[in-house]
Amino acid sequence: MRNFLKLLNFEVNRFFKLYLILIGVIIVSQLIGAIVVSKEYMNDADRLIYKNQLSMSQFIKENGVFSLHRLVESEWFLLPIFFSIAMLMIYVFFIWYRDWFGKNTFIYRLLMLPTERMTIYFAKLTTIMLLVLGLVTLQILLIPIEIQIVNSIIPTDFQSNFSFYHFSSFEIWGWMYPNNFTEFILIYGVGLIFVAVLFTAILIERSYGLKGIFIAIVYGMLSFGIFIVPILLNEFSNGYFYSIEVFLMVIVVSIIVLGSAIWIANHLLKYKIRV
Repeated sequence: MRNFLKLLNFEVNRFFKLYLILIGVIIVSQLIGAIVVSKEYMNDADRLIYKNQLSMSQFIKENGVFSLHRLVESEWFLLPIFFSIAMLMIYVFFIWYRDWFGKNTFIYRLLMLPTERMTIYFAKLTTIMLLVLGLVTLQILLIPIEIQIVNSIIPTDFQSNFSFYHFSSFEIWGWMYPNNFTEFILIYGVGLIFVAVLFTAILIERSYGLKGIFIAIVYGMLSFGIFIVPILLNEFSNGYFYSIEVFLMVIVVSIIVLGSAIWIANHLLKYKIRV
């Protein structure tokens, strides 16, 4: 456990500076966005009400009240989220390939540490999940601040009735913040499996060279195919299975895919990757 924590701390620290940049981009973009989007709405209201001599009720009837959809669907809110997702996806590959292609092929020093080689795998996997959950937590903390900014700019008469809980109606929010623990396990469990499969595919490529690219692609497609079997069965059977049965099948295939990814990775690290 001590070696795992040391490796985990090491991996987090390697990405920490870039992670702080991602956090800064999200905070600055969304807070500025809350101000800009709110002021744009009020500027439109002032212009139309005073220039066209509209009453407040006429303006609201023609343009609608200000809702959080205006903020959440703006580029100020979405672009930093998608940018962070893209950076983390790149880092899923970079966290391994940097060790191979970086200065002095650092991977060999890692593999020679007096610890199980799978500890390296689990440390990197945990690092990715911690980075994801950290950004998810940051977004939770930002929402109340953004609501306060909107409330300070938009008069109550021009607002729809929204609060922190109003965000649960947004599709992107539902994916990021499941409504219950079961959905949380499913959504982030799928994310964990996806990263584990990618890690194992990378190790396959590293173990077998050029032909490893083909093997890794086949392995990834096979893992995906196995994972969606319960969904396909339910679709082709026209809903023959109960929801709980589909759920249990998803759990079983998830264990199979994740277990096979870990087993293959362990085999490759022990017997195929030499130092």
